[in-house]
Amino acid sequence: MAVIHDVMPAYELFQPTDVEGAIALLNEHGESARVLAGGMDTWDWLKDRTKRVTALVDLAGIQELREIRATADGVDIGALAPLSTVVKDPEIQQNYSVLAEAANKVATPQIRNQGTIGGNVSQDTRCWYYRAGWPCYRAGGNICYANTPASLNREHAILGADRCVAVSPSDTAPALIALDARMVVQNRSGEREIDAATFFIGPGTDIEQMTVLRTGDVLTTIRIPNAWSGASFYFEKVTDRKSWDFPLVNVASALRVEGGVIQDARIAVGGVAAKPLRLFRVEQAIIGQPANEETAAAAGELAVRGAEPLRLNGYKVPLMRNLVKRSIRGQETV
Repeated sequence: MAVIHDVMPAYELFQPTDVEGAIALLNEHGESARVLAGGMDTWDWLKDRTKRVTALVDLAGIQELREIRATADGVDIGALAPLSTVVKDPEIQQNYSVLAEAANKVATPQIRNQGTIGGNVSQDTRCWYYRAGWPCYRAGGNICYANTPASLNREHAILGADRCVAVSPSDTAPALIALDARMVVQNRSGEREIDAATFFIGPGTDIEQMTVLRTGDVLTTIRIPNAWSGASFYFEKVTDRKSWDFPLVNVASALRVEGGVIQDARIAVGGVAAKPLRLFRVEQAIIGQPANEETAAAAGELAVRGAEPLRLNGYKVPLMRNLVKRSIRGQETV
């Protein structure tokens, strides 16, 4: 049974001015602390979930985390860069437009002004059973309420389910995977870089987490290499409404095409599994093939192989198939 809270629990608010101070606070308060970025997910999380924090570490005062910097190897995006800034950045628009398109599809202009790219990739799942406080697997219980004979599971997973069938809600995540981005994470032990494709995790790895971030970690930078600069990009998001909504399915692709033949490819989809999925099999199948309708159709069929739809989300199978086709054809109509 869901638990409804009318009042947000009390906590202490800390506002460090540098990353080192933020890490020190997170380690001081341990598992009862939470990072606050734009707050678009955090405030909902505090109101909706049956969890508690004693400390919020607000990163808004750390100016370096809000900057976007062109480098010799690509571009570094501070994790606190607002989504609207990512959309408008000239370097991203010119060379990595798939990310600008994805960021521009998040929610509404007001939310993009407040929400950050780091928050968008780190947000929790939006499964209504989980968010409303039902004691499901992800919340430490012993059942997935979205995967029962009478469940409301229209927005849930068709691939990679392992007890939990909730999906990743991020729009920028598939684009970052398609760009081979690396996530820079700092903690008291130092700094490490993680491939975007492995930054996100499924329930088979840790059913209570959506990313590899753990207590004491701060996502500081999203590093995009120049390997895919100027490639042929595609992004599309399908939702019930034109704005504010989370994806039913989204897709991002980056292709290198020479002489009509696909030389290299990255394709990632979201909204179909607990984490955004890089479609390795599809990429391998289309490299060396002509960039035409036949290749696109075969890729779409391969992409949905093994899909196991639930009671109400069978529509996601043809939807994902067609989006993968479009991501190769670069067209907006079937």
